[in-house]
Amino acid sequence: MAEGVFRAKAQELGLSLQFDSCGTGGWHAGEAPDRRAQQCIREHGLDISDLRARKFRQSDFQDFDIIFTMDRSNYEDVIEMANSTGDKEKVRMILSEIYPGENISVPDPYYGGDQGFEHVFDLLNRSADKVLSQILHQ
Repeated sequence: MAEGVFRAKAQELGLSLQFDSCGTGGWHAGEAPDRRAQQCIREHGLDISDLRARKFRQSDFQDFDIIFTMDRSNYEDVIEMANSTGDKEKVRMILSEIYPGENISVPDPYYGGDQGFEHVFDLLNRSADKVLSQILHQ
């Protein structure tokens, strides 16, 4: 959902940015997003049906300027893969953008029914607004 939200908002702002989403485990590699995530985001006029899951790669540190994680466990997994202080400085928890210094994890929507996905969409939408506004005003 995060990639879809960021991608759409950047396009609306005329920003040419590259986004990619992945996980720290490869359990769902090659799979499309959860149907409930797709439905939620579709209700907001966005489409993520083209996305496919992949596992985080070491090369992502070179390919991206910012690496957002959804929760503390993923944050720690990605930090462990970092080869340098510069790599580590790229890694942030996504909700720290709207809740600075609180290290809040994105709640897992899979157990919250449709409302869980809507809540996550709202959090990601607010985070994307904040990040892209900062990029736009650099």
